[in-house]
Amino acid sequence: MTRIRPVTDQDLDAIVAIYNYYIEETVISYEEKALSRKEMAVRIKRVLDAGYPWLVAEESDEVLGYCYAYQWSPRTAYRHTAEITVYLHKDATGRGLGTGLYHALFDALKQKQVRVVIGGIGFPNPASVALHQKMGLKKVAHFDNVGYKFGQWLDVGYWQGDLENL
Repeated sequence: MTRIRPVTDQDLDAIVAIYNYYIEETVISYEEKALSRKEMAVRIKRVLDAGYPWLVAEESDEVLGYCYAYQWSPRTAYRHTAEITVYLHKDATGRGLGTGLYHALFDALKQKQVRVVIGGIGFPNPASVALHQKMGLKKVAHFDNVGYKFGQWLDVGYWQGDLENL
């Protein structure tokens, strides 16, 4: 049974391992240098200190994925808009974990009075595109050749959804 809950300090190693796979082996994350435990701890703290949720999905005490949100732009008029992110362990995809994480994240964001969510997707990433569309988000932007990783130019797309309608 999958349990979705707020992140704890004990989740740090699993989160680092999940994310570093995407940095080192894929073009899904446009970061190019693996993160240390300390760097990830700072990122998690920044999200939580800003009052945004960071959630993990676990089964049998093993973290299989995580998601979080943060304010899309620091300008105060954007305080009701959040950027969202989800990452799953490479062996735990296609099982509905991303959907469960996003449902829990959206519920938490509604309580925070967030209205609009925005998700950025580096291409190619058909699984993420499918998840965001399944959740009711619509593609609103596509930027050609804005990232360069592993010797290739990469595109980024943005999906948006209004939590009042999701």
